[in-house]
Amino acid sequence: MASADNNIYFIITANPPSPNSHINAGQICFIGKQRFDLWQKRNDRNMPVVCMGTPFDVYLNEVLLQQLKPRSAELLLALESNEMRLLALKDPEALKEASNLSEGSQVYVEYNGQWLKGVIRYGLSTSSYMSDPIRGVFFGVELQGEDKEKGQNDGSYLHQTYFTCPKNSGIFAPFTRIKPVDHKPSAPLLPTQSSLSMTSTEPLKVGDRVTFLSDINDHHGMIMDIKDSPDGKMVLISTDRDKEGKQGGEMLVPLDFVIKEEPLNKDETEKMDTSQGSEMGGVTDFDEITVGSLVQILGKELAYGIVRWVGSLPDCLETIAGLELENSSAGVTDGTYKGKRYFNCPPRCGLFVKLSSCRPDDRFSGAKEQHFNGHSDHNGAIVYEEQENVPPIRTEDVSKRLIGKKKGIQGHCNSCYMDSALFSVFSCSSVLDSMLFKSTEHETIQNILLKNIVNPLRKQGFVSERSVMNLRKQLQNREHCPTYTTDEKDPEEFLSLIMQEILSLDPPLKLCSHSGSRQKVQSCYYYQIFMDHNHHLVLPTVQQLLEHSFYSNSLKLAEVPACLILTMPRSGKSFKMFPKIIPSTELDITGLLADGPQQCVLCGQLANEECAECFRDTVFSDTGFKYFCEKCSTQVHSHQQRRCHKPRRLLLPQGFSYSQSSGSDRRTPPREKLELFAVLCIETSHYVSFVKYGPQDTDWIFFDSMADRVGEIDGYNIPEVRACPEVGQYLHMPLSQLANQVPREMKGVAKRLFCDGYMYLYQSRTMSLYR
Repeated sequence: MASADNNIYFIITANPPSPNSHINAGQICFIGKQRFDLWQKRNDRNMPVVCMGTPFDVYLNEVLLQQLKPRSAELLLALESNEMRLLALKDPEALKEASNLSEGSQVYVEYNGQWLKGVIRYGLSTSSYMSDPIRGVFFGVELQGEDKEKGQNDGSYLHQTYFTCPKNSGIFAPFTRIKPVDHKPSAPLLPTQSSLSMTSTEPLKVGDRVTFLSDINDHHGMIMDIKDSPDGKMVLISTDRDKEGKQGGEMLVPLDFVIKEEPLNKDETEKMDTSQGSEMGGVTDFDEITVGSLVQILGKELAYGIVRWVGSLPDCLETIAGLELENSSAGVTDGTYKGKRYFNCPPRCGLFVKLSSCRPDDRFSGAKEQHFNGHSDHNGAIVYEEQENVPPIRTEDVSKRLIGKKKGIQGHCNSCYMDSALFSVFSCSSVLDSMLFKSTEHETIQNILLKNIVNPLRKQGFVSERSVMNLRKQLQNREHCPTYTTDEKDPEEFLSLIMQEILSLDPPLKLCSHSGSRQKVQSCYYYQIFMDHNHHLVLPTVQQLLEHSFYSNSLKLAEVPACLILTMPRSGKSFKMFPKIIPSTELDITGLLADGPQQCVLCGQLANEECAECFRDTVFSDTGFKYFCEKCSTQVHSHQQRRCHKPRRLLLPQGFSYSQSSGSDRRTPPREKLELFAVLCIETSHYVSFVKYGPQDTDWIFFDSMADRVGEIDGYNIPEVRACPEVGQYLHMPLSQLANQVPREMKGVAKRLFCDGYMYLYQSRTMSLYR
């Protein structure tokens, strides 16, 4: 268990926006001091913290966090609810006094509505999660004098004795029920005691116009009734718009969340308070979001708009942004809040949200700053300026720009095949970028792909499901296929459609098939590996599978491809031919080329013969077509088992010659190799991807467009990109050791790569310069 001295503690002061909406204000969290120092150097607003009771990191904006001393964190952690912690935080003097209490301190303790006199005998620590670095601290108090035997125990708690005292003279209590004797006792702080000063200066009554504040929206309406409940007073409001956006709904909300709207006279209504907004417009919690910025907010669905005002609102601790939304059905105001105007916009087009909930609009990202300097057309639609193009994410920028939750491409409605394919091809590689700029009659689809998906992915690390759905709709219209926006497809089918039929990209793969003495060249966009049943492979590499498939189908490469997309042998999406496949990080295609110098597999010199029958001979290595120089071929085929073989004479490449003395050119032929840059995997019809983003063995990331979900029917998916350096460790493990690995015991997500590999993407950095 980590020492409390090695951590920095915080309390979350407001409910975080999505994707951390499952976290509540009042929770205690922490970060290691060394990690905190590294975070400060990165100048990042989102801090990686761990909430008490959980083992996982979450990234929270620093404005949501208030730092605590370790002792204060322990005292607050003992309180029963998040609401009680937030209420106790409003009395810093009481927290400070409690931090100075120790064994022997004379105190008053609240019990059954009475303040009883006693002395502290013990500080009891409790925890609900064993890995928490600190525990909630209760005080064990022994009652004194005339208050003896007015307590609840004898110093024992849950059958364990912490101190001894007479029967019913001991009490365990949190610090909110403890006061030093020199502090005048007052009523205990209870969450049921409402503070109307936070909401209204006078009592609310039936018929009052009010505003109800939710996480990011405010709702307006009239009070129909005020009721008592076990949780305190509740207000029944007839709203102008209910939670589902319907007119005239009713909502039952806590009294503390209701604000009375004061009536305005005509002069006040027309007066617009812009001084505070303009003052804050240039400096916000997020430097890239200011007045005029194009933003999006993610709730049940994405909403887009323009920041019209940035500043502070009454009773709101966080910085607030006033938005004019594109979709009027998503708004609730015309720029007024609690009767005060902060900006102008049409009715029900305005929305006040936390600035931390806003993100730059990913539909129009590029190298230019996202400010609205454009105009509206005659229909009121926003016209945007042209955006610059963005190169693939550099190795050194992947950690900051791409890794984390709500990163990558957001999945929606069976889109994982498309999300994974687009992320694999475009996030960190430019090998297929030519199709983004090639002249085409389908400019709409090309622009959506470039400006709404590829550029935002590379610049901000996030693409909303709306952008991908827009692409799916365009493809559906183009193909007249009614299921393109609803059903799952194969990633190779999608990539072929985009490259071949939509953007007319030249096929990157050219194959030679041998039929007798005739040689036929065929072009394709990907290669499906087919295996005959006459093979001995148990734990194959991609290199072996490709060679066996080429051998079985009498195929060779006509030229070195800039990009090679391979799909693995399968029978449907559920049946896998091999339980594991080892990704070949380098694919040596020298022996697969139809034309070019080949190397003798025995001596390494220039080969002049190829023997197809030797390919399956177990005497030789498990990889590579079998090429021999004249001398080695004679020796090999002198064996009685190989005398029936019929080696094929190779054509001598230009610039090479055979030596009469040695039978071969002594120069070593060059090797042609492709590098693996991405792998798509499938398990139970769900696609994910791995991307090799840098030169180091551990430079691997894992992407899942539907890693998490908020809500059910009306919810949304949360994509995630995570570093997976463990993949490199397994890839360099000896084959015998790797074969003994139990999949479910493999570290991290490595099991997905080795057991679920479906599509492997290779590139030639040299050839891609010419394509």
